[in-house]
This record gives sequence, structure tokens and C-alpha cells, in this order.
Amino acid sequence: MRSGGMPAGSGRISRLDPFSLPVRFAARDAAADERVRHVELHRERVVMRRSLAGMRMALNMPVSSFIGVAIRLTTGEDGIPPTASVVLEHKDTSLSLTLFVSAEIDDAFTEWRSWSNVLGLPLLVEDEGKLREPFARMGGVMIARVRARRRRHNAIKNRRSTMVLRRKAGKLTPDTPVYRGEREIIARN
Repeated sequence: MRSGGMPAGSGRISRLDPFSLPVRFAARDAAADERVRHVELHRERVVMRRSLAGMRMALNMPVSSFIGVAIRLTTGEDGIPPTASVVLEHKDTSLSLTLFVSAEIDDAFTEWRSWSNVLGLPLLVEDEGKLREPFARMGGVMIARVRARRRRHNAIKNRRSTMVLRRKAGKLTPDTPVYRGEREIIARN
């Protein structure tokens, strides 16, 4: 394994740090000769190196070619605890990269948000075998319900004048002077 790979520790958790990019690590690849591929993950690009049938190849892809950062939950069977994994998803599932695996769902959720922010990719969740975005978005901006503005218990309430809140809009009456056809409304000296 090259330097900057996965940290040593418990076998139940594997973590790459999103804030220390670029990162180099080895990942499983069923199609490769040695069943392993070497990955370099940068903020702008991903380089995957592997050999197929004795031919060495390197795929250099921009991060924007990935569709998003997904969180996947797997149920535990036969005494194995359930795990949550954070995956950098590609349209071609063989090019998807697992970034984080843990038995703690809270840790996985935090990593999921961190990787999405660092790479600038949308958040994805797996729903009945399909990936979808958990929040409504317009371009790169998440859309949320507009929140009402509360001023009563604000920290700077006592420093703000409430006269503006009590003031009423002016009304036009027949006695209100209207200056039409005048050459100048503002007097200049």
C-alpha cells in the first residue's frame, strides 16, 4: 500500500479523511489481476490504477464525473453488526469508491456530509435499490421552507427601535399637494 492509505485500527471501521486530500489508498477490484486497484483521490480528480490481463492502466477522471456521495446501510446477519458506508458513486458501479465504513450511523452521517462538502457533489441515499437526493435542490442550492422572522426574543432587540414596527403607511388625501408638470421638485441653492 502506498503512503497516505487507510489508517491502522479496528477492522470494523475504515476511514479516509476528507480534509487531508490528496489521499492514496488501495481498494478491492474483482476484475483486476491482483483483485486490487490503487486510487489517488484529489479535490478535482480521481486516478485509478489497476492491471487487467497483464496490461497496466490508469483512469484519470474529474470528480464532476461522479454523480454524488451516497450513504448505504447494510443489515447485519449471522452475528455481524449492521454497518453504514459512504460511497463516491459513479454511473458505472464498478468505478464507485467506498470512502468510509462504520458500525456507528452517526459517524457515517457526519462523514457523508463532510465528503459531499469537500468534493462539491450532491448527497445521495439508497432507496429501494435506487439512488436519490434526500433534499430538494435548485442547481447547487438546497431548497427549504421559508422560515418566519421572529424579532421579539432576539439578542439585539433592546438596541433596535420598535418605532418602525408601529409606523403606518401614508395615505393620499385630496388635501395632499401633488406637484405635476413642475420643472424641479428639489430646490438647489
